[in-house]
Amino acid sequence: MNTQTLDKNANHAATAPAYLSVWDLEAYYGESYIVQGVSFNVHEGEILALLGRNGAGKTSTLRAIARLASPEVRRGEIWLDHKPLHNMKAHEASQWGLGLVPEDRRIISGLTVEENLRLAQIAPPIGWSLERLYDLFPRLGERKNQEGTTLSGGEQQMLAIARALARDIKVLLLDEPYEGLAPVIVDEIEKTLGIIKEQGITTILVEQNAIRALKLADRAVILDTGSVVFDGTAKEVLENAELRAEYLAI
Repeated sequence: MNTQTLDKNANHAATAPAYLSVWDLEAYYGESYIVQGVSFNVHEGEILALLGRNGAGKTSTLRAIARLASPEVRRGEIWLDHKPLHNMKAHEASQWGLGLVPEDRRIISGLTVEENLRLAQIAPPIGWSLERLYDLFPRLGERKNQEGTTLSGGEQQMLAIARALARDIKVLLLDEPYEGLAPVIVDEIEKTLGIIKEQGITTILVEQNAIRALKLADRAVILDTGSVVFDGTAKEVLENAELRAEYLAI
């Protein structure tokens, strides 16, 4: 099988120019070794699909990049726009430009759509005013006075993405954004992600619906038991049935 090994990928990460670089990242839940020396690069304005079977380490890698307390990162480096993030706390990495949209969305109960956005928004907003966010997500503008947790699943996902953008982020980290959503809503979110890409925002997309993610992405990294087994273009994965069958079960 023509896949790129971890060693080759690590060398690539160390030498190729990139906007976001992850080098030899190792992370643990207790003594469980979950993220096992993951390295990859993401270029500015690129959409990277981070793929693999259940339990491959995708969400753990995303959480480690976002500098969350769990899993515990014990080794590795994370660089964003020449800034080292690996010694930062989550709120510091967020201030530098990382925006994580977790699978559970974490819409704040008791607050309206607009209050959720205003709470996240930097002051004064540089790139993403409320008006611009409502232009991107017209449904949120229509429901700005509605409590965020009463929105439909698709609308809550839109709110979670808009809330991340409100911080004027550089990199959008998306964990299973299509989970539980109707195909027509996924279409709408994908269209929005394309617009976000046009604005120069870099995106890492973790998604079980690998085919949809690959059709949207520029590049793909595939994990297997916490390690990188492929790093290349999304087109390569779409055209390689053997690779998809072995590591994605599709």
